[in-house]
Amino acid sequence: MLFKKTILKKYDYRIREGTDVFKRLKEDIEVIFEQDPAARSYLEVILTYSGLHAIWAHRLAHALFKKKLYFLARVVSQISRFFTGIEIHPGAKIGRKLFIDHGMGVVIGETCEIGDNVTIFQGVTLGGTGKEKGKRHPTIKDNALIATGAKVLGSITIGENSKVGAGSVVLHEVPPNSTVVGIPGRVKIQDGVRINKDLNHSDLPDPIADRFKDLEQEIAKLNNELEELKKERSLVNGH
Repeated sequence: MLFKKTILKKYDYRIREGTDVFKRLKEDIEVIFEQDPAARSYLEVILTYSGLHAIWAHRLAHALFKKKLYFLARVVSQISRFFTGIEIHPGAKIGRKLFIDHGMGVVIGETCEIGDNVTIFQGVTLGGTGKEKGKRHPTIKDNALIATGAKVLGSITIGENSKVGAGSVVLHEVPPNSTVVGIPGRVKIQDGVRINKDLNHSDLPDPIADRFKDLEQEIAKLNNELEELKKERSLVNGH
């Protein structure tokens, strides 16, 4: 009787575990329809979205990694990298509804932790800063967005609802509800107001462009002063 109860408990556990896996896979598909207006059908998404393939492969690799089957985990990871162009270390911890758009060139390090509803674009690196041991990769909190080509390096935290602008290099902590742009990344705090999680990362502040505008204004001012000096000199020479 005890043996029968043990078998039934294990069977029920496997059923629940299988149901949870199916729900997670379904969520991974649904988030693509939420985020990508180009997604047209489930078949298209399942067969052609490399970001989805990379996430599914990582879930398998991470399960192997947790069972200390490190070699098999790396094999799955490398096969996924070959076919998708996305490199996710099997040790990385990824939450629910991660959306990797396009994805080519994305690198996610071993001790990286990613929360729920995070969006990552192509060319993003979530990496370390050296050969240190232990926690050496970023932690990305819920609802964050990392735009194209951004580099987030070191054991730092990107807070909830924050955005990292395209091409930025972030080396320091980012508080929640913030926008980071530039090299090195500069935080634009939104006074605690939640940043809407949209995909419009083209309108983020650009400190480099702002500096160019300042320089243009200074040059224009100097040109005006120079013209005034030329007029005064002409008047003096005329007298």
